[in-house]
This record gives sequence, structure tokens and C-alpha cells, in this order.
Amino acid sequence: MLNKVYGSAVFGVEAYTITVEVNVDNGIGYPLVGLPDNAIKESNFRIAAALENNGFRIPGKKIIINMSPADMRKEGSAYDLTLAVGILAASGQIKAPHLERYINMGELSLDGSLNPIKGALPIAIKALEEGFDGFILPKQNAKEAAIVKGLKVYGANHISDVINHFDKNLELEVTAFDIQEEFAKALDQPEFDFADVKGQESIKRCMEIAADGGHNIILIGPPGSGKTMLAKRLPSILPPMTLLEALETTKIHSVVGRLRSSSGFMTQRPFRSPHHTISDVLLYVVYISYI
Repeated sequence: MLNKVYGSAVFGVEAYTITVEVNVDNGIGYPLVGLPDNAIKESNFRIAAALENNGFRIPGKKIIINMSPADMRKEGSAYDLTLAVGILAASGQIKAPHLERYINMGELSLDGSLNPIKGALPIAIKALEEGFDGFILPKQNAKEAAIVKGLKVYGANHISDVINHFDKNLELEVTAFDIQEEFAKALDQPEFDFADVKGQESIKRCMEIAADGGHNIILIGPPGSGKTMLAKRLPSILPPMTLLEALETTKIHSVVGRLRSSSGFMTQRPFRSPHHTISDVLLYVVYISYI
């Protein structure tokens, strides 16, 4: 029996929809084709244990899985959920008549719980562009994906939640996200507030001038004099990001997995603290990526 389920691949800060075709037929074998990397090839062990520990199994038949387009390299463990749901549907262990309307992504633990993925925001943006109804992913990533309006984002803690969503019509809770509320909260309660700095009036004045005029500033002093403490608080006196700037910054942090699960949205200008041994070339790359 042939079944199709959809995932997504992230290259740079853009996502591309991946069609996972699962065919279960007589025979023995588990060929996985379509340029998967080693993390994806190892997924059969994670999937087998996760299904076995939740009352399901890998069918003892020949399972052919094709990840299309076959000439595009796929990387990472985020396809575990995509493959697992496809195997269950193709083998008839669950009924999932609306499976093709969803993007499914998530890394599986051996007990079936879902671990967070990278790139949830660009995947959600692409899913909306291509007309998918919903995006099912680990709950830790649900907030960042819910930034995209018009797409239903379902956060799941366990593969059993996803199975029940498709097989038993026990719909997962849709994650809601209020961008304006998050922006207002960030303005009122910055993580590092310039107002917390006591004394040091001269350097504070210099930093205010640098922030106002968009100038560079260099801080020189002995360890413990407050250089990093002041630099961390500089973003709190910079103009707030526009929505477009916030989305672009969030996409970058989403792809590299640096978003905090509590917020899921970059509302303040980022602060980077590279090590003092960093090379000139790498420092330039860090600088370019944040201007």
C-alpha cells in the first residue's frame, strides 16, 4: 500500500516541501532513497523503538521510502515523525484520510516523545504558501511556528498525540500567538535593561550617543569593569525592531536552533559576544549576519 506524507527541508533560511512516499509490499527490506544523510538513515531504529513502546510496530514486509525531490539532499533527525506516520498509514495500522493536508516534523525519542527541531518558522511560512491546512511539530517549537497567521499549528509532546489526531479524531490544540502582545511585553520588560546600570555616567553618555547616531563604539578596560554588562544592555535603548526585522531575525535564530522555547519570537535586537580569540574573518561574518 502506498501513502504520501509531507515534511520540509531547510536550506539557509528558506524551506522546501519534501514529499515522503511510503510503499509497503511483500518481501523483506527497508530501502530509504532520496539522498538522506546518516541521521535520517538511522531513523529506522528510533522509529522501531518508539512504535514498539506505544503498541505499534514496523511491519515485517518490504518498506520502500522515497524522499522527493530525490536530487535534493535531506539532513537531520526532524524527519522521524514524518517517516513514522507514513509507515503507520501505509501499513494500515492507523487511518489518516487527511494526512496530505499537514506538514509533520519532529525528532523521536525511543519512548515516543518528540524533541525540538530547527527551522520551524521558515517551514511554517512555506507550508502556508503551498496551501497546507496545518503543521504538526514538537510543542517546544509551536510558538515560533504560530507566528505565521493563516496556518494551524499543532504542538505535540508525544507520537501518541499525533496518532490520536489522525486516527481517533482527537484534534491537537491549536497554538495561538499574539505578536503585538509579545512586542509590548518586550518593550516593557527587556531581558537586559540599560536602566539597571548604576553610576558610570560618562560611558553611559557615550553609549547613548553611539546608539542615537548609529556609531561604532569600543570599550577598553580591566576585567570586571562592566564592558560586557554595558554592551548587553545597549539593545534596550536602540529603536525597537519593525515586524519585518523581527521575522527575519527570528528565522535566522530558528534555523540555527537558538530560539528560547518560552518566547519563540525575537522581539529585541540580538546581542552577540564572540570570544576574544575570534579571527578577523569570522568576526566580519558575525557582524554581517546581524546588520
